[in-house]
Amino acid sequence: MDLDRARKLLTTELDELDDRARFAAASQADAAGDPARGEGAVGQHPGDYGSDVTNRMEDNLLADTVADQRRRVHEALSRLDESTYGRCVGCGREIDDERLEARPEVATCREHADTTVVE
Repeated sequence: MDLDRARKLLTTELDELDDRARFAAASQADAAGDPARGEGAVGQHPGDYGSDVTNRMEDNLLADTVADQRRRVHEALSRLDESTYGRCVGCGREIDDERLEARPEVATCREHADTTVVE
């Protein structure tokens, strides 16, 4: 993959993830700042409390997922800067262009896609 195109894809993805991160942070702040959503508020129906807990869990999951995706994009941008982008961190072989086009932040080839690589 052309490195300029990779950088453009990654920076566009990072901008989108920044928007999602702001949304996730706002959702978490809304949940924390609403006294009616307090734990076991007096007079609160148990079903409402359960919904509140579920919504907070979903807000936290969204924030964690976006943070993880942002980390992977930053790591890919670092690999671009270090001239190692497009090579599998597991075996060192080139990652095919089709895979990089679909997921420009990937660090592994298809063969090592399901393996955990400790960096």
